[in-house]
Amino acid sequence: MKKFLIFIVSVLVVIFLFWFLSNVFSGKILLKRYIFKIGMFELRWYSFLIVLGIVISYYLVKRRLGIFGIEPEHFDEAVFWGIIFSIIGARVYYVIFMWDEFYSKYPDEIVKIWHGGLAIHGAIIGAILSTYIYTKVKKNCSFSFLQGTDLLTSVLPLGQALGRWGNFFNYEAYGGPTNLPWKMYVPPSNRMPGFEKFSYFHPTFLYESIIDFLIFLFLYNYDLKKNKHGETTALYFILYSINRFWIESLRTDSLYFGKIRVAQLVSLLLIVFGIFMFIYIRKHSEVVK
Repeated sequence: MKKFLIFIVSVLVVIFLFWFLSNVFSGKILLKRYIFKIGMFELRWYSFLIVLGIVISYYLVKRRLGIFGIEPEHFDEAVFWGIIFSIIGARVYYVIFMWDEFYSKYPDEIVKIWHGGLAIHGAIIGAILSTYIYTKVKKNCSFSFLQGTDLLTSVLPLGQALGRWGNFFNYEAYGGPTNLPWKMYVPPSNRMPGFEKFSYFHPTFLYESIIDFLIFLFLYNYDLKKNKHGETTALYFILYSINRFWIESLRTDSLYFGKIRVAQLVSLLLIVFGIFMFIYIRKHSEVVK
């Protein structure tokens, strides 16, 4: 009975999403960036979905701690600091690559993250750095650095898949103009400079969200079957970076280092690093007991 109800709910959700997306993509429904607004305060979809992704990911990992012999309080502390470091990392990364173009002229905007400007690669760096520091500083920590990053990367793609829907409600992070059947209408006020005459664009948020979700399903299951700590992390670097590399080639709002798209450069480096990391761990690390 339970499986039948889950099946029915899943079918209804798929039908609703198809109806909703087809109407938004055609321009029949125009989205608002917020869920509700009271005076100057807005509860934005972007913030809500990021928090939702964190909460669901936290729950999915928490229910596995007993399997890995990890103390819940250690995990909770690591998550707390990981969230702080990831927010700082996401902001610092974005500010660095937008310094000449914007923040050098408006330095007071650096701390105003509610105006937008977070980069996922910076968040990943921040979270991994936080995990390293925590496992080295915390006395008798019940998990190692690589075990911690495996827990993180086993659910991180799910958070990314949900977070991309925040871009959808903001009409941002979309791709170039297209006439494909699933083209997405973008209101004139949200079109990037130079693309004002185009109405329909690649819904790159959807491309990335779907593939990130598939990566999550694979890594979340793989983490239970891995031979050695660090394998899940290495595979995340490879799989997510492959996905991000091709998605970035479609986008119209990339960060650049000279004429190079920063996200593509970082993705290439992570793919190579992930491959060598996986091979090295398989050859030299101890087997998970």
